[in-house]
Amino acid sequence: MGIEYDRHHRQNLGRADDPHRLLDGPRVPGPTGYLPGEPVPGDVVAYFADDPRQLYQLRQWLPVLERLDGLHPVLVVTRDPQTYAEVRPLTALRCVLAPAFPDLMGLYESSHPKVAIYVNNSVYNFDSLVAGGMLHIHVNHGESDKVCMVSNQAKAYDRVFVAGVAAVHRHRAALIEFDETKLVRVGRPQLDLRPPPVLPPTTRRTILYAPTWEGENASNNYTSVDVHGPAVVAAALAVPDVRVVYKPHPRVAISPDPGMAAAHTQIVRCLEAAARRDPAAGHRVETAADILAVFPGNDLMITDVSSVGLDFLYLHTDKPLFVADRHNDRTRLHADAPVSRCADVVDAATIGALTHTLAARLDRDEHRAAREATRRHYFGDFAPGESTERFLAAVDNVLVKRDRLMGWNDPPTEDDVTVASLGATDEPQGRLA
Repeated sequence: MGIEYDRHHRQNLGRADDPHRLLDGPRVPGPTGYLPGEPVPGDVVAYFADDPRQLYQLRQWLPVLERLDGLHPVLVVTRDPQTYAEVRPLTALRCVLAPAFPDLMGLYESSHPKVAIYVNNSVYNFDSLVAGGMLHIHVNHGESDKVCMVSNQAKAYDRVFVAGVAAVHRHRAALIEFDETKLVRVGRPQLDLRPPPVLPPTTRRTILYAPTWEGENASNNYTSVDVHGPAVVAAALAVPDVRVVYKPHPRVAISPDPGMAAAHTQIVRCLEAAARRDPAAGHRVETAADILAVFPGNDLMITDVSSVGLDFLYLHTDKPLFVADRHNDRTRLHADAPVSRCADVVDAATIGALTHTLAARLDRDEHRAAREATRRHYFGDFAPGESTERFLAAVDNVLVKRDRLMGWNDPPTEDDVTVASLGATDEPQGRLA
């Protein structure tokens, strides 16, 4: 009878009406991209459970994960059907959809992945963290001074990959009884990528305004769009002989906040009107392009507390940087975001003179030496390409550690699992003591 039950269960596994898959959860689509119950190749899982609004977090990691796939097979595991549909055309990596929790556990139990990588602080990550046969690595999706960059959730991961010493200090300051030995400095591998530039050449100096979005809550709201955005763009357009480019965070254009939506629309209309008045200037709005593809060709950037500002600092240390502060609290800004100390600050006290300050910095850059020192604080002295190599080596080290701890180099057999689960002795089974 047990054999017949098992065969029936395996035949129905993955169907939307299978009660063993759904348990008492809501009805969801079945797994896609693999045959439930059969092993799916992949030593490394890139786990992403969120809907497409958050997909920018995973998208920037895909080229790096493709490099990793050349050394250790990578499997992208999604939980949202629409996300799965949008990810597949973006990468050559194998992608699967495991929407229900039993689907995910079944996938892990049949496939025996060794390491899981997480690119955000989603609460859904804890579904995957249940799996005890893997080591779990948090990499986040950027390097910034936002409060969301450090979460108490970091304690749940076996390793937390960070850019440099600034991130170490950030974790030390924010968390109580956090084990700093989990932190591994790897730089910022995404910044080794060089996507083709999207801005055409111009003889004009180019000012880039690249604000962030409003975040999930008030404490994580760093955007300048609804506070200073239209005034920033108007001030930039008033600088003689410039091209102004607006590249907001992907979620600015879809913000449900009325103030954000109105300010974004006002900025877009202002730039469109300026482009009609002076077609040769090349003013433009870039809402969909990769920010790394927008950077080349810019002479100065205005941004908020965000990863964009630090990315620009790393890649274009020789270019002036402005940081906007919606809170008008210079002391707090300098304490929380060291990058602001090597930048001009845009706030209520300085917005009126912004046109003059922008022109002055384009002509005479006073903060370059300070930016070079600050770059080292955030990213160390990594040369181009070194971050990627450090990341690959760090993942390899975790894989080796996992195999050593598990006591095997190959996935466990059914007999191995049975013996381990019986606990035949007081010693750990299937692991090195």
